[in-house]
Amino acid sequence: MQPIVVLSLFDGISCGQLALQRAGIPVSVYYASEIDKHPIAVTKKNFPNTVHLGDVKNWRSWDFSEFGPPDLIMGGSPCQGFSYSGKGLNFQDPRSKLFFDFIDIINHFKPEFFLLENVGMKPAWEDIITKHIGVEPIKIDSALVSASHRRRNYWTNIPGVSAPSDKNIKLSSIFAPGDEVSSKGITWNSGSIVGRKLNAQGKREDYNKNIKYTQCFQVRLEQDKINCLTTVQKDTVLVALDPGRHPGAFTKYTKGVDWRYLSAEEVEQLMTIPKGYTAIKINNNLIVDSSRHKMCGNAWTVDVISHIFNNIVTLP
Repeated sequence: MQPIVVLSLFDGISCGQLALQRAGIPVSVYYASEIDKHPIAVTKKNFPNTVHLGDVKNWRSWDFSEFGPPDLIMGGSPCQGFSYSGKGLNFQDPRSKLFFDFIDIINHFKPEFFLLENVGMKPAWEDIITKHIGVEPIKIDSALVSASHRRRNYWTNIPGVSAPSDKNIKLSSIFAPGDEVSSKGITWNSGSIVGRKLNAQGKREDYNKNIKYTQCFQVRLEQDKINCLTTVQKDTVLVALDPGRHPGAFTKYTKGVDWRYLSAEEVEQLMTIPKGYTAIKINNNLIVDSSRHKMCGNAWTVDVISHIFNNIVTLP
């Protein structure tokens, strides 16, 4: 196929470029709109030929005269207003309002293909997006291609897209040899650290103003997969405890013995990103794992996106 011009909005760490590369789609030029310095640095390290456009809100000043208008426009507009774990501000959240910039851009440039990704959300909000974009979402859980759940909506006009086959990838696959067990010899389980208001009997009383929050480990029953990655490390941790709730996460249990955070390389693998991809230096210092985790938490699962793009390759 002929090389295509690509415009990636809210580009993050350029998982779209990884997916295009993995799908074997040649790209003549890749335009990226992103404002966060760390993801931009990751893209410059891994894809130095990327053309950086800056803030999406300035899109009317962008110049595509050299290579022509984009053939593919893609993006995952900020999800905070739609997420069930957020405040439910929907389109009143200024970040989620950027969805309308995506719509304005595809209406203006009329690309051959578009792809919009966002979180699972209330049906009423999903219907608004569907009405504006003109296609129904395809619902895909990244657990089909990785060891991490990540249920997302994909609105696209690429024909023939459906969920990928289950690769049966287990959590144990992301560990380096010897890292799959704690120092106590117990296999790591998937969990999270959550604040709960617990009474004297250990029962939840979330609305009791007289009870302080206790940080607890919530260990999953399903151990072959891990929670959906977020931008916060404590939402996805490894715990050497049985499934269930365990109060006293930071007081009763020892980090490195009873529990630990995921390493940056483990997080990259959960997102089907190459190991070391997010390892960058800022002011000659390698950025910390929490920053790399945050970038991956905002990213796309590359193998899901490449699966979607494979349908471009098979078009006559």
